[in-house]
This record gives sequence, structure tokens and C-alpha cells, in this order.
Amino acid sequence: MRRVRRPRDGRVPVVLLVPSLLGLALLVLPMAGLLVRAPWGRLPAILSSADVLTAVRLSLVTATVATVVCLVCGVPIAWVLARTAWPGRSLLRGVVTVPLVLPPVIGGIALLMAFGRRGVVGGWLDETFGVSLPFTTAGVVMAQAFVAMPFLVVAVEGALRTSDRRYDDVAATLGASAWTTFRRVTLPSVAPGVLAGAVLCWARALGEFGATVTFAGSFPGTTRTLPLEAYVAIGSGDTDTAIVLSLLMIVVSVGILVGLRRHWVGTA
Repeated sequence: MRRVRRPRDGRVPVVLLVPSLLGLALLVLPMAGLLVRAPWGRLPAILSSADVLTAVRLSLVTATVATVVCLVCGVPIAWVLARTAWPGRSLLRGVVTVPLVLPPVIGGIALLMAFGRRGVVGGWLDETFGVSLPFTTAGVVMAQAFVAMPFLVVAVEGALRTSDRRYDDVAATLGASAWTTFRRVTLPSVAPGVLAGAVLCWARALGEFGATVTFAGSFPGTTRTLPLEAYVAIGSGDTDTAIVLSLLMIVVSVGILVGLRRHWVGTA
């Protein structure tokens, strides 16, 4: 019988090592370039400048509000996807997750067609209530929620699918209403998944650019968030500010992903 050779523990085949190193270089070198070119001596001055502080404050507020909107709307969607069975469920899941693969600029155009002054809903809002969403802070929140909600829905749906439904059944047997069961039993049991989804949602909202600039524009103090501030800086030749803001966004993103690594790979 032919003896099968097994790779020794810790040894990586060359055929896998070479492309993995190339891929790692593709991911790491751009960030290393930012670290090398960063104006460390000007870092405090740049981060404390009025424009940057305004952009940071606006980003934190809008990303937080967008996350709250996603929690209020996304958790029920995740429950419907995980705990119900009906013919249109797969289609709903596809619609909800489209922003994950949709180019953000296209998302911004779609928002304009729906909520712009001549949009399907926006025209009615403008004529009836005098409410115009594009190029406002509310428009920033809408754009951020549009691109970030799928992260929350996917995380919460996964948590709901792996949770033990017997506790829900026991609560229903004891006479608890559907709302009470959801609030007192289901939601606490999937709280870690909800928290992970909310943090990922917040990080995605914080870094949103394409849909925001298309739907809300770039107005200082109103719609110019951190990514837009970095874009304006690089466009005006202020490379130092663009690098510092890029590093700030990377630090936040890496910190969140490392903190939530268990939810991605299941290990410490």
C-alpha cells in the first residue's frame, strides 16, 4: 500500500506560502506606507485643528445615530429571517444584503432616486412636509444606515439561528406574549451577537464615503465626515492631514476587528 505523506505541523507548502505572502504584502504595504509617511511631529496640531475636530464630532454623532436606526430596524429584520419560514424570505435576505456588494456611489444614487426632491418618496416629503433629506446631516445618517445595516442583520441573524429556541417555547408555554418573549428571553440570549453587529455597523457607518458624498454632499460642519475630510485634504494637496485621518480610521477599524475576532474566527 502506498504511504501517504502528511505535512509536518507548522510547515506551510511552498505552493501556498508564496501567494499568501504576496497577498499579505498587498494588504500590509499600503498601511505601512502610511506609517512611514506620517507626519508624526505635526500629529497633535492636525488632530486638534478646527476642521478635523468638526469632522470627528460629526462622524461620531452620525455614525452613532445611524447605528441606533439600524438596531431599531435591523434586529426585527434579522428575527424575521431567522425565525420565520415563508416563500419570500430568501428574496428579503438578498435585498437586505445587497449593500454589502453594491458600490457605495450606486447606493447614493439609489438614495437620491428614492429620497431626493424629485424622488419617489422625497418628492412627497418635500411637497407635503417641506422636508428635504439630501445634502443634510439627516442625509448622512441615511446613507450610513443604508450601507451599514447589513452588517448588523447578518450578525444578529447568525446569533438567532444558533441560539436555543427551547427557552422561547417555554416562555410561550407559560403564557408570555410574543413581544415579552422577544424582549425578555430571545434578545438577552443573543445579546453578544447584537453587540458585535452593532459595533461592526458603527465602524462601517464611521467609514462610509461613497453613498454619503453622493447623497449628502460635502459641506463643512453639516455633511463632511472624516472620510470626506480626508478626501478634501488629499484633493487640496494637504497630504499630511489626509495621512493622519487615514491612520485614525485604520486604528479604529483594526481595533474593532481585533476586539471582535471571536465572532469572525471563533478563536482568541
